[in-house]
Amino acid sequence: MAGVGVGVAEGEAVTLQELKKKMAEFSRERDWEHFHSPRNLLLALVGAVGELSEIFQWKGEVPRGLPYWNEEEKQHLGEELSDVLLYLVRLSDVCGIELGKAAPRKLELNAIKYQVLVLYYSLLSELSTLSYVILGYRVTTSSI
Repeated sequence: MAGVGVGVAEGEAVTLQELKKKMAEFSRERDWEHFHSPRNLLLALVGAVGELSEIFQWKGEVPRGLPYWNEEEKQHLGEELSDVLLYLVRLSDVCGIELGKAAPRKLELNAIKYQVLVLYYSLLSELSTLSYVILGYRVTTSSI
């Protein structure tokens, strides 16, 4: 029944913009728009994250790629991840936030905030004064 009523062929990938439109149409067709306040969507998103968490709750550390999971477990995981994504897309739409623009901007801000650590030292005029340059800030051992 995948794709019934939403115009997506099974296995077809969609963009965030397409998901946004499909979620808005899905909600409109069911007359759910009056329920889709930012608060309600956020609470639904948190609930979906809780259901996603339950899948991992008692599994301990899981290696990348989930090599020991069967196809049914992976499909269930995909469904719960999709719930989280769909609520997030709907929430962003209701709030007027373009995730396709906000996410790259946030990646740029994170790149600035969490720069790759570049650590090197240089000897200053006195050999005993070691200077470290870390993320663009110079700190000398004599000032520590």
